Amino acid sequence: MTIEGTMAASRRAAAGALKQNPHQLRDSGERNLESAIGRALRAVRQQQGMTVVELSGRTGISIGMLSKIENGITSPSLTTLQTLSHALSVPITTFFKSYEERREVQHLKAGQHVEVERRGTRAHYQYHLLGHIGANNSGVVVEPYLIVLTGGDDDVFPTFQHDGIELLYMLEGKVEYRHGDQTFLLEPGDSLIFDADERHGPGELISLPVRYLSIICYPQA
Repeated sequence: MTIEGTMAASRRAAAGALKQNPHQLRDSGERNLESAIGRALRAVRQQQGMTVVELSGRTGISIGMLSKIENGITSPSLTTLQTLSHALSVPITTFFKSYEERREVQHLKAGQHVEVERRGTRAHYQYHLLGHIGANNSGVVVEPYLIVLTGGDDDVFPTFQHDGIELLYMLEGKVEYRHGDQTFLLEPGDSLIFDADERHGPGELISLPVRYLSIICYPQA
């Protein structure tokens, strides 16, 4: 397949996979509360390995009504929430936690990024953590780093292997980057996204200094 054909196939695959609208806004006010209750109910039910049919049998609430509650279509009464909390053995406040949670944001000015020690950190290889949000409602942890390689004549970098998906975006320099048995030439403006459970890491440093963003995403423990 030609490069043009490969790119067209990638665009089609991305169009089919990326169904979330990044510009969509949730409804305000009561609808947000209904949606939060529904998400919480579904999460607790699934955590306990219970189907909607089983929950309906335990509570006497119809399958249709449970579906409406879980999808945020209807506002359940306090009596209904109490019945659900007893059936699931959780406090009634469980259904309101995600609505009350504060959505965190972090802003770091230039120069405030934290240089961190990670496996493989060494002279000529620096990690700058660009921000961090801990436990959150999304269930995903994101680690964004600015990687700076200043190089050395005898530098041989180790390969890494860890959970999650990693995205690299080149800012400066030129480097050959390894993933499994493949090698990719990365230049400014290039990106590379991959399954980080395969061995990966920088190879030959062709043009110094090398600076790139590394963004690692993995599920919360």
